[in-house]
Amino acid sequence: MKAMVIQKYGDVPLQLVNRPLPDVGDNEVLAEIHAASINPIDFKIRDGKTRMLLKYEMPLILGNDFSGVVVKVGKNVTKFKIGDPIYGRPRKSRIGTFAEYIAVHEEDIAKKPKNLSFEEAASIPLVGLTSYQALHDILRLSPGQKVLIQAGSGGVGTFAIQLAKAMGLYVATTTSDTGFELVRSLGADHIINYKTEAFDKVLQNYDGVYDTIGGETLERAFKIVKPGGQVVSVSGLPNARFGQEYGSGFIKTTLFRLITRNLTKQEKKYNVHYNFLFMKPSGEQLDIITQFIESKKIRAVIDRIFTLDDAQKAIKYSESGRAKGKIVIKIK
Repeated sequence: MKAMVIQKYGDVPLQLVNRPLPDVGDNEVLAEIHAASINPIDFKIRDGKTRMLLKYEMPLILGNDFSGVVVKVGKNVTKFKIGDPIYGRPRKSRIGTFAEYIAVHEEDIAKKPKNLSFEEAASIPLVGLTSYQALHDILRLSPGQKVLIQAGSGGVGTFAIQLAKAMGLYVATTTSDTGFELVRSLGADHIINYKTEAFDKVLQNYDGVYDTIGGETLERAFKIVKPGGQVVSVSGLPNARFGQEYGSGFIKTTLFRLITRNLTKQEKKYNVHYNFLFMKPSGEQLDIITQFIESKKIRAVIDRIFTLDDAQKAIKYSESGRAKGKIVIKIK
């Protein structure tokens, strides 16, 4: 099969190679991939920024979510059969969706939403699961509560805004002037032009913040959350609490405590809880997301579609930060 790989960590270009078909475990299906999507985790993995949490052997096929069709099933698989259209986010030890085939555990996939094309479906799993786990599992927000979603016109933001509105939340978001109409069409209630306004100067008493930027922007987020509220980030640093829950060991957990001292200070100063989110694959949660999509409460937002041969261009375009919505690689 054709696949896009990296040979080593660093800002290196993807290479198109031929690889053998993956072995299929007893609880796995072999999927013929029709489309995959680009996510920031792809170039973080490429650059070696996730090595504290994830270890991979080289050469490594990149890609973290997909849509496709089941072409083979392991002997213990009960949820899927050959010919089923599916989508999913493979577990972190089994990534590799920039390829023509992938072996994936049946618990990590779901039936593709009937009203989405394969390209649209491929844009959903990673951002959908991340947003669901942030808003529902961690922040646990209820109808009428207020949440700030950073970078609303990006790949994560465009999904998160729709999910938050489907949950009955009041949504503020940040974007540039070019993203105003898009985030408004998705249901955002309060739109902040980050180029001309500081969100922490105009927002207050929010129940939660969903951060997708990290750094100084994350630290400012604590200012707008009411005491007892929460900040969840997919772009910040893992703290000691995460290290303990993730089972990172004493040395790594101690390191996490040291590198997040500023965030810990913000937690104590504002009485706001900080969570680092390391999303978990879940076919069960994808089934819930499918219900939102098939009931037309959430739609796919795609900026651009590339071919597998142009996966390197897709990565570079994603890194530019110009995309409005998701970037998809069409494979079949």
